[in-house]
Amino acid sequence: MGISPADLLQDPAAQPEIPTFADYIPQVSRAVSDGTRRVYSTYWNHAVTAWGPRLITSVTPLEISQLAADIKTNVTPRRNARGGHGAAEHLIGALRCMYNHAVADRLLPEADNPAARVSKPRRQPSARMALPDARLFEITAVAATTGNDPALDALLIRLHTETACRRGGALSLTPEDLDLQQCLVRLREKGGTERWQPVSPTLTAHLRSHAEHRGGLDSGNRLLRYATGMPITARRYDYLWDRLGEHLPWVKTQQVTMHWIRHTILTWVERRFGFAVAQAYAGHHDVTRGARAMSSTGTYVRAGLPEVAAALAVMTGEPHPLAPGSHIPTPTALEALF
Repeated sequence: MGISPADLLQDPAAQPEIPTFADYIPQVSRAVSDGTRRVYSTYWNHAVTAWGPRLITSVTPLEISQLAADIKTNVTPRRNARGGHGAAEHLIGALRCMYNHAVADRLLPEADNPAARVSKPRRQPSARMALPDARLFEITAVAATTGNDPALDALLIRLHTETACRRGGALSLTPEDLDLQQCLVRLREKGGTERWQPVSPTLTAHLRSHAEHRGGLDSGNRLLRYATGMPITARRYDYLWDRLGEHLPWVKTQQVTMHWIRHTILTWVERRFGFAVAQAYAGHHDVTRGARAMSSTGTYVRAGLPEVAAALAVMTGEPHPLAPGSHIPTPTALEALF
């Protein structure tokens, strides 16, 4: 009859009521971080559209694979699209996230998690690469001389070039995140990570001046602002790179974004200062990440703020308070940007 002794010992009244997709996904959405919600919400909406009134335990791995194939086929075409592989991967990731919460809520056992039995499409290699020095110089020059607010855009490019931060790290900056004495900015990025990152005295002064003139010095307010005093959003990045693509056709062709600058700076740091410093510069302080990349040695050779500050000092040609006595050699083409 398919009944085990354990089944007979369970109290039917104690079994939780199984929710539908339409009921459960909004609960999961409220429980995850903003970044997770931003990535997965579109795909959770697809699941609700396809299976809204159904119980979350009623869907099979085959049905999940079919929905992933449909989304892959009908993905909105974009110039940087890669055949819908990313959309299919995100759908499966979104459903795995939802079912992980369901397992934690004891709505179903781990062995019955249908999303765990669906393979994600193999991730294609990233098209991002380190930019040649001349290309980065072109981006910097165009950002600082075109558009409706070149001062803001030049500041953004310099901030990302010095810190190799992600977009979210820049957008979340507040006055409390500036350490004017030690020339540091506090970056809050994906996964709830938080770190202090060295910046040059010149950039420190410009960030302070920007906040003073645009009303961003009030406690808790966003630091980076339009000339009107309104905080910038991700739309500023879209506008900036669309404009850069109009002036620099290769930017549009290759779909260059601010993350390419992160690749560029971290590659430069790794080539000149080694993996450990590049890892710290990137904010990758996960011990297991370092151990995988450098065997067990990665656990012991993690770099700290002085090493990151020393790398920054060489790149910008400016001494840094946390890297006293650092030797500043003759600038290379990249260093000449500063």
